[in-house]
Formats: sequence, C-alpha cells, structure tokens
Amino acid sequence: MSNGMTVQYKVHFQSGRRSRKELRKGEAKPVSPGRVPRISRLMALAIRFDGLLRSGAVADQAELARLGHVTPARVTQIMNMLCLAPDIQEELLFLPLVHEGRGVPWERRVRKIVGVLDWAEQRRMWGRVASTSVA
Repeated sequence: MSNGMTVQYKVHFQSGRRSRKELRKGEAKPVSPGRVPRISRLMALAIRFDGLLRSGAVADQAELARLGHVTPARVTQIMNMLCLAPDIQEELLFLPLVHEGRGVPWERRVRKIVGVLDWAEQRRMWGRVASTSVA
C-alpha cells in the first residue's frame, strides 16, 4: 500500500575491511569516544608482562625486551610501575579517555613516584600530581 510519501537519503560508499564497499547513511562521521591514555596502556602492559614472567611464558625481562623490540631499560621502566601502591595502579588504569591532543604527560611524573618505596608517601605524591594534572 502506497501513501504517496517519498523518503530520500544521502548515501556514502566507503572502503571497509578487506576493501569491501560499505553503504553508510548520510555524510556524518562517527564521533570518536576518545582513546586510552598512554600511561594507562603502560600500566596494563606492566601487569601483562608480570603475568608472562610468573607463568614462565618468557624467561626474563631481557626476553621481553627482545620480543617487544625495545631496550631492557625500557622494560625495566615499565615493570617498575608495579612498585606503585595498588590504588595508584588502579587509578592509572582507569584515567579518563583522551579526546583530543596528546593528553597529560603522566609518565615522567609517575616515574618519580615509582622511586619512592613508602606507599603512604607515594599516595601523597600522587595526590599532588593528580590534582594538578586533571583539569
């Protein structure tokens, strides 16, 4: 049954995965929800590396460095993040997404905190860093 109504859409064809054409309605581009901050990815990587070492999947940090095509010193920097107090690690994992630009340069600030052994002092330092970095 036709009621005489016509519906028109602008369509846009775009190459998708494996060079297939995909039909997309309208010209609007999807809005990116943001990306995970670099320090959050590094914290997750440190946890993953620790799991690989504990399970015996890799022999040592030098093997991780070879597999990751990075220097052993860089692996050590990443693994040292495991010396942070557990609540700081959790906060790093769940930092807000970065929507534009490069985001907050957390890594150098966190590296200073990692050098402190006392978790209470780490928490004080983290409080100062986090309050000045998250605007």
